[in-house]
Amino acid sequence: MHTGMLWFDDSQTALTLKIQKAVDYYQKKYGRLPDLCLVHPNMLKDTKVDENKPASGAAQGVTVRAYRPVLPGHIWVGVEDNN
Repeated sequence: MHTGMLWFDDSQTALTLKIQKAVDYYQKKYGRLPDLCLVHPNMLKDTKVDENKPASGAAQGVTVRAYRPVLPGHIWVGVEDNN
């Protein structure tokens, strides 16, 4: 993914809810669902989100991956490049 939407959420809510809010906003703003979500590796610790597996719930079909350049508290959502 080269372009996407960066979402900041430093609240104490669960990562899955943070991702869901970002996905919902992305869909509303751009008119399509994202299929990739990149987060800092520390955000995946102590969560039930499995890296490289699609998320469940309303964010179904969105793959969550650890990506160190994304700062903690930030969520980068977008469409995965096929290149």
